[in-house]
Amino acid sequence: MENLLIIKDFEHRFREIYLFNFRGMVRFAGEYVPCEEDCENIVHDAFAEIWEAKGKYLHRDNNLLSLIFTIIKNKCIDYLRHQIVVREAENIMQEEYRLEMQLNLFSLESFDNDLFSSGYDLEELITKAIEALPEKCRQIFVMNKIEGKKQKDIARELDISINTIETQMAIAYKKLREELKQFLPLLLFFINL
Repeated sequence: MENLLIIKDFEHRFREIYLFNFRGMVRFAGEYVPCEEDCENIVHDAFAEIWEAKGKYLHRDNNLLSLIFTIIKNKCIDYLRHQIVVREAENIMQEEYRLEMQLNLFSLESFDNDLFSSGYDLEELITKAIEALPEKCRQIFVMNKIEGKKQKDIARELDISINTIETQMAIAYKKLREELKQFLPLLLFFINL
């Protein structure tokens, strides 16, 4: 019987806090989290966390209001940390896109139509430049760009990490761009650098 009274008391305190403090808690979260919908979700999640683990909080000496605010504070911190990571990733992607556009602009501006009629055997030049790459770098480049294999498949086949593949591809791109810089516009037509 005593346990039933403790549970009823907890449920009563929980309901009162929810009814009288929910909006204030959303405003509190809103001081740090800009989107009201996210604030409401954070507060709902905090209440749900307490409710699901209520066995830990049944005793009267627990300050339920303080506990819920602490959980909300921690959930706001987690949310903000996640948003910072997301924004940093977006900034990196935007910077990569900007650099790609600059490369495209440079390639088009430096494109020489005479390259088509100048007697160069572009395929031979590309083949020689690829053959001049370091062995592992060349192997990975050929598997990815010539054979069309995905990086995860190459990693599995060669028993190396994706990071190693990305590093080797970056080396290949740099060396090929340097070696074939005067042919870069045509090279971009034949191989996606």
